[in-house]
Amino acid sequence: MGLLDRLKSLVSDDKKDDATVEIVAPLSGEIVNIEDVPDVVFAEKIVGDGIAIRPTGDNNKMVAPVDGTIGKIFETNHAFSIESDCGIEMFVHFGIDTVELKGEGFKRIAEEGQRVKKGAVIIEFDLALLQKKAKSILTPVVISNMEAMKEMTKLTGIVTVGETPIIHIKK
Repeated sequence: MGLLDRLKSLVSDDKKDDATVEIVAPLSGEIVNIEDVPDVVFAEKIVGDGIAIRPTGDNNKMVAPVDGTIGKIFETNHAFSIESDCGIEMFVHFGIDTVELKGEGFKRIAEEGQRVKKGAVIIEFDLALLQKKAKSILTPVVISNMEAMKEMTKLTGIVTVGETPIIHIKK
């Protein structure tokens, strides 16, 4: 496909692009490169590719970034996985080494296996406490089944929980 064809397909109104999935911010903050997360598992994309968010503000909740089904919510409530209705598997992990807090600062709202809509609250957190106690509050949002997609576009900037797109995926 030539450059003009690609440009036409990007601005085209016809819906042959139905396989694009929009992932919204699971929490408010600023998008950071996944490579900047101070944990080799995320920075080197061992568990998948994506972005990280530096949480800000007083809207202290993690929400479903897509319509889908919650897979696992960690016992310590610091992370969850979700599978979108179209088969994209994601992992949202608040902070680095937050498992060591044994659940302090986190409150589970949703349940494993629950079907949720984009923006549904999964976990609430105490940002002030976590800023003091966590090694890092950078929150990776990772696609774990990269083989299921053709293309990923990572967005940048300030994001609002449940509203701002952070990643576009072509299946």
